[in-house]
Amino acid sequence: MSKTIFITGTSTGFGKLTTITLANAGHTVIAGMRGVNGKNEAVAKELSALPNVEVVEVDITDDASVKAAFEYTLTKYGHIDVLVNNAAVSGFGVLEAYSLDQIRQMFEVNFYGTLRTIFAVLPGMRKAKNGLIINITSGASGHTLPFMIPYLASKFGVESITEGLQDELAAYNIENVSIQPGVYPTEMNNDSKAGVHADKPEVVAEYGEASAQQFNAMGTALFSKMAEFNMDPQTIADGILNLVEMEKGSRPLRYPLDAVAQGTDQEFIDARATIKTKWLSKYSA
Repeated sequence: MSKTIFITGTSTGFGKLTTITLANAGHTVIAGMRGVNGKNEAVAKELSALPNVEVVEVDITDDASVKAAFEYTLTKYGHIDVLVNNAAVSGFGVLEAYSLDQIRQMFEVNFYGTLRTIFAVLPGMRKAKNGLIINITSGASGHTLPFMIPYLASKFGVESITEGLQDELAAYNIENVSIQPGVYPTEMNNDSKAGVHADKPEVVAEYGEASAQQFNAMGTALFSKMAEFNMDPQTIADGILNLVEMEKGSRPLRYPLDAVAQGTDQEFIDARATIKTKWLSKYSA
């Protein structure tokens, strides 16, 4: 059955591929992006030319923009069956070298932006007693790596939102899933899309050459694995389509799509769930 699906961050990467993939599968896609009449005008026209796609202007860091985009969508289509929170920014650097303003900027997009769109769809989904919210997090968002602390903290926050909402919304038949990708060759990782990086070079300098070498070694390892495993962003788009078309009630809370992890991501998810069950049992009556 065709669904009405709102996707954020569709000008590049996973979002653009997912828009095309879902539309080709017969779903109605509202492709949200910034700058439809500015910097993203060309891609907005490209996607708008596809059957089943409507491009709408939305800046997920702006309350009014989110309100306008979702009110327009709900007025025209009557409902939103699926929300895909894809829009995000990455960032790297020593934590101490981040200003609080940079960290706030990271969270405005990755954390608060996700909350804004969720708040926009929940009233309609609760009324319909139906819905699916898919949040794209990170393969490492269940733990933390050096030089990526603000980014992974923001993504772990989204994991927390997803997990908590799964229980809060169960009575309304609204399912929540986090997709946990690994490293893929998208604009977020090839420097063609601006990130929110550490902005205190004087602090970076104080950490010295050893820290720089550790940072470079981690980056080299991640990117070499991306090449070794031929990581294809289409995997994420196909995974989202699979989730959309799964039978209701069968969707997992977490959906890892990371070939590099070689199954260890699923092991971590399973172990985490087992420990949580044990912990909850200690607090039950």
